[in-house]
Amino acid sequence: MTARTLAQPFPIVTLDTDAMDAAQTMTRLRWPGLIVSGDDGRPYTILPGSEVLRFLIPTYVQDDPGLARALDERASDELFRKLVRSTVRDLLPQPPDYDDLPVVDADATSLEVAAVMARMRSPLVAVVDGDKVVGAITVNRLLAHLLPAAPAS
Repeated sequence: MTARTLAQPFPIVTLDTDAMDAAQTMTRLRWPGLIVSGDDGRPYTILPGSEVLRFLIPTYVQDDPGLARALDERASDELFRKLVRSTVRDLLPQPPDYDDLPVVDADATSLEVAAVMARMRSPLVAVVDGDKVVGAITVNRLLAHLLPAAPAS
């Protein structure tokens, strides 16, 4: 099966999209991440939900998760307010390497898609036909296709 067949319509955000809107879109649709397009409309990078968390959680808490117990609900609310004053660009750790994006051609095989996901450690890949994004494939959708059906009990 080709990537075009497995691809689903997928929300695309830009670098200037409001970070709160992006995070809420991800949550509302239950996607593991979003495709971020550059000014030219081509995929720029993938914003996984883990990067949103990395942006929100202070480094000292990431380094020692036990310190999270010291933060109360008010502190938690304050952390999430950081999204209100930010854009998707702020959530990204560094400019991506264009040769190293989780993007596949629409004619890629399912195993090629799996190889890109595994190598990039990405929960989704963008599927492109030329310069146009035709959708994305999540790891759940790919595994559902690749794994044998569970035996009936």
